[in-house]
Amino acid sequence: MKVAKKSILLFRDAEGFGNAIFNALQSNPKSNLQRLEDYFELSLEKYGIEDSKASGSISHFVNENGKYEVSVLLMENYEPPVFALALNELLASLVGQNSTEIPTFVVPFVVAASKLKLESKNAVSSHKVSVYGLQFGSATEPTDALSSKLQQPPPSLQIFHEQLACFLQFARVLKLSAFVIVGQSGQDISQNSKRDLEVINEVGELLARYSSLCFSKERIAWTPIKSSKVTEEPWRALYG
Repeated sequence: MKVAKKSILLFRDAEGFGNAIFNALQSNPKSNLQRLEDYFELSLEKYGIEDSKASGSISHFVNENGKYEVSVLLMENYEPPVFALALNELLASLVGQNSTEIPTFVVPFVVAASKLKLESKNAVSSHKVSVYGLQFGSATEPTDALSSKLQQPPPSLQIFHEQLACFLQFARVLKLSAFVIVGQSGQDISQNSKRDLEVINEVGELLARYSSLCFSKERIAWTPIKSSKVTEEPWRALYG
């Protein structure tokens, strides 16, 4: 799957954060980039899964010469363990077919503070930092700029969020060139709280500066997705 060297990977999470950010990232009015919409669909049959595929939407931002300057991907929402299989297929497709120019991925997550805990057993919400940054693999000038604006997570941080824990494991194993942004939402993700919108805006502005796109607050459409009961802990062994 062909993508730009600057790529942003989002997930259509049950809380609706990924979709909200995806819709709000637009071409900068001062640039000549055009937005092209696309869709991806990857088979999971080799895992014995025939009724589901790794799928999602892509927005490519293309210059006047037809070159992909930025690609923004939004993968569909999956429950574990299918999420891990779908993510593996997507990353393999992205890295394998862009071998001459390996993409650098910026991957944002907005996670309930209750799912990020310190060894002291206190939720991270008591900490003043609302957004963390974590570099994997080779840094680039744009990711260095992101890193300079964000604090790294404390070593004692424990993650109880399936998608984030899964991606971090793949980033290490596949030795991806990636920068992970972790924004903390409020404790109650069932309500569109002011704090959550502030975190979405902060993460969106960081992505816009990284990609030279525009983050349009007016285009934020935040609608949490109703999902089935989450069974997290039995599948944590998949992610290490």
